[in-house]
Amino acid sequence: MCTAATYKTKDFYMGRTLDYEFSYGDEVTVTPRNYPINFRFMGVRNNHFAMIGMAHVADDYPLYYEAFNEKGLGMAGLNFVDNAAYSEPDLRGLNGESNIENVAVFEFIPWILSQCATVDEAKERLQFINLTNTQFNEMFPCANLHWIIADKESCITVESMSDGLHIYDNPVGVLTNNPPFNIQMFNLNNYMGLSAKQPESNFSDRLDFNRYSRGMGALGLPGDLSSQSRFVKVAFTKMNSVSGDDEKSSVSQFFHILGSVDQQRGCCQLDDDKYEITIYTCCCNTTKGIYYYTSYDNHQICAVDMHKENLDGDKLVRYPLITDGEIRAVN
Repeated sequence: MCTAATYKTKDFYMGRTLDYEFSYGDEVTVTPRNYPINFRFMGVRNNHFAMIGMAHVADDYPLYYEAFNEKGLGMAGLNFVDNAAYSEPDLRGLNGESNIENVAVFEFIPWILSQCATVDEAKERLQFINLTNTQFNEMFPCANLHWIIADKESCITVESMSDGLHIYDNPVGVLTNNPPFNIQMFNLNNYMGLSAKQPESNFSDRLDFNRYSRGMGALGLPGDLSSQSRFVKVAFTKMNSVSGDDEKSSVSQFFHILGSVDQQRGCCQLDDDKYEITIYTCCCNTTKGIYYYTSYDNHQICAVDMHKENLDGDKLVRYPLITDGEIRAVN
């Protein structure tokens, strides 16, 4: 399971945790403007916006978990098991009988980021999209996902379900997994009494209470690893977060926001004695084009600047995830 969030200071930031029991071989991948993107039903796009994100590259194709483009638009896919549903390709679109755009789930992120500079432009494209159940190959079945799409001005959540495509405005700029987004948002009503300030007693005017600890205004904030609890915790942490607006302060604070829902090995046990962990956490400065990340055993922040690459190239640029950390001895 995973958690995604946005954050805005002087620049706009977006990122996520990727929580799973194993890695597919993750690489920070830059797709330059002239890399030919072959879409299953929509032809080849030879010229497009450049993008950067974490991907598993298969057959020289970037299967992005999340990415953002040179215009500042970001997008991330998160698990949405038992709720996600996709369609068969629409023959009317294939035959040119309608403006329906058949897009396979695995190519949804590059489809949007290759041509849209803003959330509003993405909304325009989503009017015509038919997300298909087309597999990348026999080794990669369709992932059950929903998506967060954001720029510096707005944020939306996209969910493809059995009753159609749902597009929600996302005022908290947070996404986790199940249940569907509208239920997650309604659940926040249960936590309206939380506060970053110390509480005032409303229990009874006949009792005196002792505020014996700092932080008691947030009593009741969930701390477990379930997706609904992580949604609440990151929403509260992000929306009460304060930092300087310089790059170092903003990036550091963003990692602290997502760090509030880190998954430690041993706390989420799966079958066959496997454990879900936070494999990596990323923070993307979509304004400057810098992709930052940490990994489970390497908490040093690593950075890849897309503008230091040849964005007019036609080949993927790949940086494997740095997973080994170092301990700095100070004596």
